Amino acid sequence: MKSDLFSSDHIVTPAAAPGMTVQNAKSIKYAVQGEMLARQGAMVAYRGDLQFERKGQGVGGMLKRAVTGEGLPLMTVRGQGEAWFAHEAQNCFIVGVEPGDVFTVNGRNVLCFDATLSYEIKTVKGAGISGGGLFNSVFTGHGSLGLICEGNPLVIPVSPQHPVFVDTDAVVGWTAHLRTSLHRSQSIGSMIRGGSGEAVQLKLEGEGHVVVRPSEATPQKPQQH
Repeated sequence: MKSDLFSSDHIVTPAAAPGMTVQNAKSIKYAVQGEMLARQGAMVAYRGDLQFERKGQGVGGMLKRAVTGEGLPLMTVRGQGEAWFAHEAQNCFIVGVEPGDVFTVNGRNVLCFDATLSYEIKTVKGAGISGGGLFNSVFTGHGSLGLICEGNPLVIPVSPQHPVFVDTDAVVGWTAHLRTSLHRSQSIGSMIRGGSGEAVQLKLEGEGHVVVRPSEATPQKPQQH
């Protein structure tokens, strides 16, 4: 059979080392030797001896999800083999988290991550329930985090002299040492997303980087539990 489909651009090759790599712009390959975690339903193919289990949230985690709506249903992947992960053909990226790092990311942008990373849902400071209830997933530890994003993300440096204001529906995540607060701007409300009245942005101050996707939030599909 002859076709460009079977060219080296598309044929996958065995992993050279354990862990995750970007297979192509829309998928991540994970060579599993032990255990890793991924968002439920994100596995599109695998080979080898792998088992997939829904990861329980525990009572505290279920309460947080009920209050925050931050639902990040996870599954544990165990065994020896290779698995490919993707979600709605969104672009894929890998972030390496080092000891002492703190990376805050929106749960909708998490695809998969090493079991050596710790994960916790936290309220975004300055944006509690009274400010619309912004909650993100905070990752610490040492390992790799696979992210998805609609389009190519914008990575904007933040400095003490130059704070950055981002649309709360477009923010993907940000690095440690950034302070967050809500910024309300009535003067530009009618010019943002065709709205009217008061516009709200997330203000980030300090030293670091903020990641923004080049699209607004789309309605979330109901999760299967």
